[in-house]
Amino acid sequence: MKYDSFFARSFSKHEQKKLGFGAFVSCFIIAATFCILFKPEFRHFKVVNVKVTLRGGPQILAIKEEVSNKPKKTYVEIKEEKTICNVTHPRADICEMNGDIRIHGNSSTIYFVSTDKLSAEMNNSWSIRPYARKGDNRAMDSVTNLTVKKVYSNISQEIPNCSRNYTVPAIVFSTKGYAGNHFHDFTDVLIPLFQTSRYFNNEVQFLITNMRSWWINKYKPVLQRLSKYEIIDIDKEKEVLCFPSMIIGLKANKEFSINTSESPYSMSDFTKFLKNTYSLKRKSAVKLKKNADQGRKVKPRLLIISRSKTRRFTNVDEIATMARNIGFDVVVEETGENLAKVAKKVNSFDVLMGVHGAGLTNMVFLPEKAVVIQIVGLGMEWVSKVDFGIPALDMNLKYLDYKISVNESSLIQQYPVEHHVLKDPPGNLISPKGWVKYRKIYLDQQDVKIDVNRFRGTLWKAFELLQS
Repeated sequence: MKYDSFFARSFSKHEQKKLGFGAFVSCFIIAATFCILFKPEFRHFKVVNVKVTLRGGPQILAIKEEVSNKPKKTYVEIKEEKTICNVTHPRADICEMNGDIRIHGNSSTIYFVSTDKLSAEMNNSWSIRPYARKGDNRAMDSVTNLTVKKVYSNISQEIPNCSRNYTVPAIVFSTKGYAGNHFHDFTDVLIPLFQTSRYFNNEVQFLITNMRSWWINKYKPVLQRLSKYEIIDIDKEKEVLCFPSMIIGLKANKEFSINTSESPYSMSDFTKFLKNTYSLKRKSAVKLKKNADQGRKVKPRLLIISRSKTRRFTNVDEIATMARNIGFDVVVEETGENLAKVAKKVNSFDVLMGVHGAGLTNMVFLPEKAVVIQIVGLGMEWVSKVDFGIPALDMNLKYLDYKISVNESSLIQQYPVEHHVLKDPPGNLISPKGWVKYRKIYLDQQDVKIDVNRFRGTLWKAFELLQS
């Protein structure tokens, strides 16, 4: 009672309320400070922001919650290293590495030295055949199997010492498989090599396994434009070669062409590159209307590719005569092996015609807007379209196909009219197991005798395409 009496005499009611409220806030702050000091983990959850309003009117204690710093991590953060090998692409396996890379040719082993012990232990070995026809066992069986190992830098006994150090990137690939076949030279090696190496602007070292000198000599102008360094036969290399970066395998994503959704380059880029490599003069096919308007009479040139073994024209002279009557300047011949001569010869024509086969590969040397006529044998619709039809359009060429009838195929002489070979040729899907049988019948046993009256319309169409 004395305390209450003293308090009442010394302070007004309003002042008493203020003092009581202040005491409450002081106690609250002291308690909060005590908790923070002796319970450190509280600091990582929420901070109470206390705001006291002492102006006239109702007295308000405003409490505002704010999120403090992020909670302290209670785990070790692992730096994830990018996977260096992609073995999921349907066409080719490929490894890309940057850092300390060492290749020991004799052992067919490539070491990627990593400073990340955990990463090296988790995913440290791949087997790669550096040839772009994955899934074709017949082709891949002859290609050297390379072992790519990611090793931890502190395990010195596993890592061979460098004998020679290079300052440029390296690309490792094979010239085995189907290399040597003109079509496969391009679709399996040269086009993928262009995609893989062009970025380096010839500052790249080629390391070749299964190297064949005659193949290198045939394509030397192309190889020298892609790399200014002497090619290394890695199978014969006894020393350990070290590089700052390396690509093992070649980037391939489309038959005899380039899928622009997966590459910064196009098939048109590749053909322009070839024309520059072989100094080909003609950039575009003849424009008949333009010449006629200027009073010049020009005959478009037609090259008919003859074949000596399979898928031959059995009446090529008759075809050539009919083409001349339409107005073409016609040449019939096989293209030959000297690529520089072949390139210049093909570049001088406006129309290239042939049955599905390696000779049509030379369309890469045609001037833009030239016409490709593919004679599609019985049962060859799908393979003809994929191998040459679609690529021709990708090369900025004009494309026509002529699908022969049963009576124009030599298979009519080998099988009864009702036989499934004639009546039910294969469609789009040919299994790997079925390919050998398919090839034997439709590619190796079939010749063509063109019905010139039926074919005349196709040649006229080609003539019209050259008008402008």
